[in-house]
Amino acid sequence: MSIDSIGRADERIKSESVVTKLMKRPELGAIGGVILVTLFFMITADRTMFTLSGIMNFMTPAAQLGILGIAAAMLMIGGEFDLSIGSMVAFAGMMFGVFVVNVGMPLMLAIPLTLALAAALGATNGMIVLRTGLPSFIVTLAGLFVLRGASLVGLKIFTGGSTQLRGIREAVEGDFMAPLFSGDAFGFIMRWLAEAGIVDSFKSGVPKVPGIPVEIIWFIVFALIATYVLLRTPAGNWIFATGGDALAAQNSGVPVRRVKISLFMLTAVAAALVAIITVMDAGSTDARRGFMKEFEAIIAAVIGGCLLTGGYGSAIGAFFGAIIFGMVTIGLTYTRFDQDWFQVFLGAMLLLAVIFNNVIRRRVTGER
Repeated sequence: MSIDSIGRADERIKSESVVTKLMKRPELGAIGGVILVTLFFMITADRTMFTLSGIMNFMTPAAQLGILGIAAAMLMIGGEFDLSIGSMVAFAGMMFGVFVVNVGMPLMLAIPLTLALAAALGATNGMIVLRTGLPSFIVTLAGLFVLRGASLVGLKIFTGGSTQLRGIREAVEGDFMAPLFSGDAFGFIMRWLAEAGIVDSFKSGVPKVPGIPVEIIWFIVFALIATYVLLRTPAGNWIFATGGDALAAQNSGVPVRRVKISLFMLTAVAAALVAIITVMDAGSTDARRGFMKEFEAIIAAVIGGCLLTGGYGSAIGAFFGAIIFGMVTIGLTYTRFDQDWFQVFLGAMLLLAVIFNNVIRRRVTGER
């Protein structure tokens, strides 16, 4: 180890313990939260919560929120917020429903068009933020109301006065792309496991869990891709640099404008993907779809280790943050607790996550 002129060790080559390295990981709090919540429900909940069917029950809403939360986390790492993603779920769901029911498009056209429309609206948010210099909080808050209102008005126009559009399941029935966005995957594996006696089955031999809901597959794949991008690609370095100090990043050659616009597009596309999945599962769409999801997604990202100031966070942390949400949302139904305690938990987890992340970060980095 090198020593400077006054005898101090060079910090650049100072070795770190395994514990210190782990404490620097932003997802540490979320992983700890999953362990604590799991232990809590193992003690208080009915044992069926942790059967295969019970796990699928809480992983399904976790997956839907997690797709939004991971996208929100990446945008927050880049130094911005998007409060319009919940309303984007409703608006994209409406447009998707119109494409398949009113226009009669096959999924091969309706899905790319819905995602492209969402991406264009996300890019618009990004350009407004960059050109006006307004905080993204304000710009996307306006977008929240605009898209929610547009969903209400649009549904009334396309349905003749109703705020709900039905007939989606019938419109997409038989389409070769439908299994990619609705229903269950890997049913053959579940049948094989049931025959082998590994998973529970009915007396007829049919497995009690017919397969893995497709949103869980999307959730896992999205988390893996986002984590790879953040940790193993130049784009990930650009995102962290942009959120840490946009001016310094730009002076270093990072395409800050392109990075931020791309991240706004990502959150919008993620919202559209969730809209397509949930609309196809439900067979209908309505103006309240995605209500409050923008705040839950941001909270999942914060629980996962993202700082509100940008430049720090983790996609895998948001992954675990969303699982905590799913476990508590559904887990309370397996207990004797009032389900409205979820709201109390929501606020408490947000506050504790912020305090925990700040304390750990300051102790590890030596900040005051």
